[in-house]
Amino acid sequence: MKLPTSEEMQELDRKAIEIYGIPGIVLMENAGRGASEVIFNTYPDLARWKVAIIAGKGNNGGDGFVIARYLTNRGIDVRVFLLTDPKSLRGDAETNYQIFLKMKGEVLPIPSSKEFQKVKKDLEKFHLLIDGIFGTGLDAEVRGYYREVIDHLNQLHKPIVAVDIPSGLHANTGKPLGTAIRASLTVTFGLPKVGQLISPGMDYVGALKVVDIGFPKRLIEEEKIQTHLLEQEEIRKGLSLPRKPETHKGDYGHLLVIAGSVGKTGAAAMVCEAALRTGAGLVTLAIPKSLNAIMEVKLTEAMTEPLPETPKQTLGLRAFHSILHLCEDKKAVVIGPGIGTYKETQLLILKLIRTLNLPIVLDADGLTALATQMKLFPTANRSLILTPHPGEMARLLQTSAKEVQEHRIDVSRRFSQTHQVHLVLKGNRTLIATPKGEIFVNPTGNPGMASGGTGDVLTGMIGGLICQGFGILPSLQTAVFLHGWAGDEAVQECGEKSLVATDLIKKIPAILRGKI
Repeated sequence: MKLPTSEEMQELDRKAIEIYGIPGIVLMENAGRGASEVIFNTYPDLARWKVAIIAGKGNNGGDGFVIARYLTNRGIDVRVFLLTDPKSLRGDAETNYQIFLKMKGEVLPIPSSKEFQKVKKDLEKFHLLIDGIFGTGLDAEVRGYYREVIDHLNQLHKPIVAVDIPSGLHANTGKPLGTAIRASLTVTFGLPKVGQLISPGMDYVGALKVVDIGFPKRLIEEEKIQTHLLEQEEIRKGLSLPRKPETHKGDYGHLLVIAGSVGKTGAAAMVCEAALRTGAGLVTLAIPKSLNAIMEVKLTEAMTEPLPETPKQTLGLRAFHSILHLCEDKKAVVIGPGIGTYKETQLLILKLIRTLNLPIVLDADGLTALATQMKLFPTANRSLILTPHPGEMARLLQTSAKEVQEHRIDVSRRFSQTHQVHLVLKGNRTLIATPKGEIFVNPTGNPGMASGGTGDVLTGMIGGLICQGFGILPSLQTAVFLHGWAGDEAVQECGEKSLVATDLIKKIPAILRGKI
């Protein structure tokens, strides 16, 4: 599903009106009617409730008047509090204001703080508040009177329904512009907006419902919107393809995993196990020779290849040619989990990512190596996939994790386009960024996955899918969504505090079989 920015949404509106000839007032009518239906179906006690609609002077307020009309027609007790002088209303908003007045609807103008003080007590009597103050076009900080109103509404601790977007929330970044409504439910129009599905915006939105307001399907399909939401239905399609009866393990790819060091053999093991559970036909682990015995015990299905090591029991430059030989029949390579940060090991990683022509999934200590040599970025390999968490991303950019988190989408898109790599920025709402500038937002996952090793599981899943021939982007989309999905299933059994990485691996089979 496409996730438009505020500007892209305005362009959709413009084209619907100017090119397709749909009057703006029809779009407003569809929006208000659809929102009223969602509200009516969400709150079963609405017939006994008093509803206050707080309307601004723009089209968001106009939507509020349409909602007021439809709820009134259902017999709901509705009052509109208008935060402006009615004379300042224009266009479709004024038209719907006049219609509501002709229905004998109750509208109370409160254009200033002075009038607002008089109705504060009245607002406490209402059971449901509907926020129609600001829409998705807001890009300036909320100040003065409007800030006073929004803060007071939040303090009432009543259920609040936001019309299109919580007032004060930036539609692109999800950041509150000084302050923002904390909604219980947001009814958004046409398509969900980027800022509603990323942090911190998702914390203000509450439950999110999308209402079809009549945009032509062709218009949405042709609009070049570069941010998308991963959807379960699409992911399931890719997972449901059965294997042919006449088949063998080689048909499903051979993954090489270059990982592990003293104290971090678990990372290597989880990568291998996750790749196999995701369908890889064969997995070989390249490991320092002194650790081979323990990996032989840890791994049953994956093969191991003991290689020359450094005095620190990590893989070193003497392993380079052996690794090249190992790559000859492989479909993809994973480099980095638990491999260590010993200088010679880091030099080996850099040499490999400059030399190998296979798809490379680079994670953990592999990213540390790359961060030291960003000026010599390996542009020769166009199949490089980076999977950083915010701290690792900050090292790649030589900035702070805070800066990364505040601009996750922009940072990811710019990095992927600049360096022509695929990027998976892990975290709350993991992002996938492509060299073309596309962004995919993952809705699955939970705080319980903030546990050591879950990133290794994701890396293994990505490698396992790529080596089966799914293609880089489909593999990333499937692995990221499936990873969070497995976490969501696991947390129901384990709880957030007790969830560990291997719990995710245990959930993969049931999801792939369609049993969940």
